Amino acid sequence: MMFRTPIARLSAAFAVLAALVVFSGGAGAQETSTWDAIKDRGSLRIGVTQAPPWFSKDPASGVWEGLGSAIGKQMAEELGVKFEPVEVTWGTAVASLQANKIDVMFVLDATPKRALAIDFPAQPLLYYALAVLADDDMKIETWADLNKDGMKIAVTQGTTMDRYVTDHLDKAEILRFPSNGESVAAFQSGRVNAVSLFHPPLIAMRKKIGRGQIVLPSPIRQSASSAGVRQEPDKRWRDWVNTAIAYYYNTGQTQVWYEEFLTKFGVDPTTVPAIRRENWTN
Repeated sequence: MMFRTPIARLSAAFAVLAALVVFSGGAGAQETSTWDAIKDRGSLRIGVTQAPPWFSKDPASGVWEGLGSAIGKQMAEELGVKFEPVEVTWGTAVASLQANKIDVMFVLDATPKRALAIDFPAQPLLYYALAVLADDDMKIETWADLNKDGMKIAVTQGTTMDRYVTDHLDKAEILRFPSNGESVAAFQSGRVNAVSLFHPPLIAMRKKIGRGQIVLPSPIRQSASSAGVRQEPDKRWRDWVNTAIAYYYNTGQTQVWYEEFLTKFGVDPTTVPAIRRENWTN
């Protein structure tokens, strides 16, 4: 058995203490919070992707517009920093947050799977609902109005829309397609009387087609969308985002930004459903 002298034991203790100091110092340097990083950097990095009405890049000026961009610009102004758009895709947004490439991604639905990888504020950013783009001469108030013999409805196979329509419209003929684009193309060509999707994507599609009405049949099947942020011990950024989006939503400002973009996009806001569920007619 080997015995250490008091001096040797003291030296060993100092060595362990020094190692702990170095380790904790290094960890602290790596864990700069999003809140502090935004202040230090002087910019707010918003994930953006070409997806009107949420995000839309003006091809002439390169300026990002849309609801998500409007919210990001307002947040940057209130924080006293620059608005910095960072291009991502819906498929890479979560990884971009994890890798600390962006600070927030708007219109990202909070799902249990995503919540394992990133964080979400408690307040929803907006609401959207299951809708139909239907022939202009059809009178639609409820889902039952679509549940008739001879009615043809297009849906995207294996989606929430497919499951809901299948469960509720047993008399109608349901045509299933591999993608949203093919479902809408079936309506455009006149193969079906209506196509069912969540309502925001239908806005740009109806504009492209040039016909059809967007309706939220009753009972409304709604879903909330959120804002994704990076998981971290410091919750100041997540909590501030929660306060900000709650304020914008409750004061009606979120709906105002949405309608402003629709108008600029060439769509009459009164002809499409709101993203504030309090504005919906049940």
